[in-house]
Amino acid sequence: MELKKIYFLIVIILLSNRLNSEVINPNEKLTPYDVVKIQLDALKNNDKDDTGIKQTWLFAHPDNKKNTGPYERFRIMIYGNQYRPLLNHSSHKINLIMNTPNKHIFKIEILAKDKQLLFYEWHVQKASEKNCNDCWFTSAVSMPLDQGNTI
Repeated sequence: MELKKIYFLIVIILLSNRLNSEVINPNEKLTPYDVVKIQLDALKNNDKDDTGIKQTWLFAHPDNKKNTGPYERFRIMIYGNQYRPLLNHSSHKINLIMNTPNKHIFKIEILAKDKQLLFYEWHVQKASEKNCNDCWFTSAVSMPLDQGNTI
């Protein structure tokens, strides 16, 4: 079963890399891990049109969108000091640290483009929005924890 999830994720990644203009919309088939991976890959490959930020915005939890405001405010927040290291980062690792039927928390290890090693806590929760019942969305991302390490 886990192999099927990995295969499905690889297909999504390959398709999204080939069709950069194609966005992935929330859907019931995506797991919490898939949502985080889609967002991190999008931010890693953000372009001058901020396509990665737009992709990430699609998976922001509806309650989170109420706090961050409209897309333009969300975009400004991503360019702020707290989240800027996510943009065009070199690599990332995703580790599940807690899960319940409606919430998953991941520890995200980011190697920023300046080789700084940072850790984020990424919360993903179920929600229903438009044509997506019980889909997974990111509800919170912590401030980064700087390990003071550069590689």
